[in-house]
Amino acid sequence: MIAHVFPGQGSQYVGMAKEFAEAFPAAKAKMQEADELLHVHLSRTMFEGPEEVLRQTDYTQPAIFLHSIIAIECDEERNSAQALAGHSLGEYTALCVAGAITFRDALTLVHTRGLLMAEAGRRSTGTMAAIIGMDEQKLSALCKDVEANHDSIVRPANLNSPGQIVISGATFGVQEVMRRAKLEGVRIAKELPVSGAFHSPLMQYAADGLSERLASTNILQPSVPVFSNVTAEPVESPSDIRRLLIEQLTAPVRWEQSVKNMYEFGVREFVEYGPGKVLQGLISRTLNDVKTSGVEKPKQVAA
Repeated sequence: MIAHVFPGQGSQYVGMAKEFAEAFPAAKAKMQEADELLHVHLSRTMFEGPEEVLRQTDYTQPAIFLHSIIAIECDEERNSAQALAGHSLGEYTALCVAGAITFRDALTLVHTRGLLMAEAGRRSTGTMAAIIGMDEQKLSALCKDVEANHDSIVRPANLNSPGQIVISGATFGVQEVMRRAKLEGVRIAKELPVSGAFHSPLMQYAADGLSERLASTNILQPSVPVFSNVTAEPVESPSDIRRLLIEQLTAPVRWEQSVKNMYEFGVREFVEYGPGKVLQGLISRTLNDVKTSGVEKPKQVAA
């Protein structure tokens, strides 16, 4: 069985998807449609930058979504998937590919999501950090201890692969967990260049705003099982999809468990569509007997 997976924020780079636009008229048309729908120069920013603009969440999120959608639509050799999943904003890509949300609605949602997350970051300042070399149970206990004793929110945010977890929360809480984790001998405790404490309670403003937008968005049952970030299980009903997309903003991304659950479901091959190879790396570190590959550029270019 095959799963198609879609990356989240952090995979963007100047020049992304440019080869698709040059090789496929349909890709160029899709990008023009996105520019017109969002009333921004999204495609030009993707192709030319500047990088500091592309890093802004209201550009980053639709850019990665658009790249992934174009990559899968232009892959003439793709095989049918029996499961879909996306990391954070990539979940919207998965739902779009599954036919649960239209391209235009999904693009509008991820753009709105980026704006709301940026505003939430301004209203409730915080940060994120990668912790490499500590298991989930021990790191969760450390976060709870710091939060309880210092009244500073800090939570596991991205449970990416064995021993690779991103924490998120108030700046003091995150830095205190980093300090204590280093004392306990973790290999890496590195603060990330982000504009907010994503996937933590500090994103509640964004969750409230997105709830209003999702309430008016038509959502259908997915044609292919889509594994939710929040539960790591397939989500089917439109009401559950809405609820979990809202919860996703303040809850951890359970990527490692999603990958394991897709394996239990029968998946033995994972294909990542979109910029970068982050998910291929995480999957390979989680499972040692599966095939991973990616479609980031047109295959005649990638070759």
